[in-house]
Amino acid sequence: MSTFASDNYAGAHPQVMAAVVAANEGHAPAYGADRWTARAQELLREQLGSEAQAFLVFNGTGANVLALRAACSPWGAAICAQTAHLHVDEGGAPERVGGVKLLTAPTADGKLRPADVERLCDRLGDEHQAQPQVVSIAQSTELGTVYSPNEVAALARTAHDLGLRLHVDGARLPAAAAALGVPLRAITTDAGVDLLSFGATKAGALGAEAVVVLRPDGGLVDGLPYLRKQSLQLASKGRFLAAQFVALLEDGLWERLASHANAMAARLAAAVRDTPGLEITQLVQANAVFAALPLAATRRLQQEWHFYDWDTPGRELAPGTGEVRWMCAWDTTADEVDRFAAAVRDVLGAVAA
Repeated sequence: MSTFASDNYAGAHPQVMAAVVAANEGHAPAYGADRWTARAQELLREQLGSEAQAFLVFNGTGANVLALRAACSPWGAAICAQTAHLHVDEGGAPERVGGVKLLTAPTADGKLRPADVERLCDRLGDEHQAQPQVVSIAQSTELGTVYSPNEVAALARTAHDLGLRLHVDGARLPAAAAALGVPLRAITTDAGVDLLSFGATKAGALGAEAVVVLRPDGGLVDGLPYLRKQSLQLASKGRFLAAQFVALLEDGLWERLASHANAMAARLAAAVRDTPGLEITQLVQANAVFAALPLAATRRLQQEWHFYDWDTPGRELAPGTGEVRWMCAWDTTADEVDRFAAAVRDVLGAVAA
């Protein structure tokens, strides 16, 4: 399959697969009381700070719902961007399963600003409205953009001043850190983030995520073991989740893979940017390229290449034009990028003729 559809389409990195196979030897204590989980915890603390406490889970939606449940009372609400995965692509799980109301703000680039948070907190103390208790941002965002450390810190200050916590949906956190050239903690712990959903799956894992409490003094840790069990996210054979984190974190594999995916997106954007009839609609900062092009060209390309149509709220495009997302992964090759870019140029030329 020739695909720029999603980094979820990529397989697991061979080192991750080898780590899972190695963890399969013999018996080990269940429910996270194993040496792989202990090592994963140690490595996550190295990356995120000495106070970080991680709870491994199966998938990203589970991680986000668990994080919001930990951060919110039954009457609580979470503030997020209108384009956030929480709001658009989790099947209503935060509200249906987590019982957390989502309050959304429109954004042009997928990034919340402090003013968005302040505006959605105008009814704090009003018993007639679900009460904002956490701000959730995606890093990188659903539009491929990246928050700088200063932008995260500004949101953390605003949230904390209002009595809220800051959560990061880090499904693509490695891509964001690699794009900025900073350690993982620079855009999380050091910037004032309270709670993190750390995504390993898109970074090259077989299927592993973690909810990480970065500021234990906030009282989040106490309930998480029980909430993880209630949320159906406690793995009995936890060593297989932990082994994947060990493989990605132990020798910097996560950074190499994320940097490669980002480089492939930059290569693709550079190859098509000046093509007549095509507009790059977002900054290309991580491993995604968003573009607008004639619908006729999109449909012809999709006969051979798999990628998704996109619909960014509030974006106005010329009639007959649609927005698409082209996603690169850890295993995307330069040859694939070059062949796809050539196909884009050829199809746009044919449509314009």
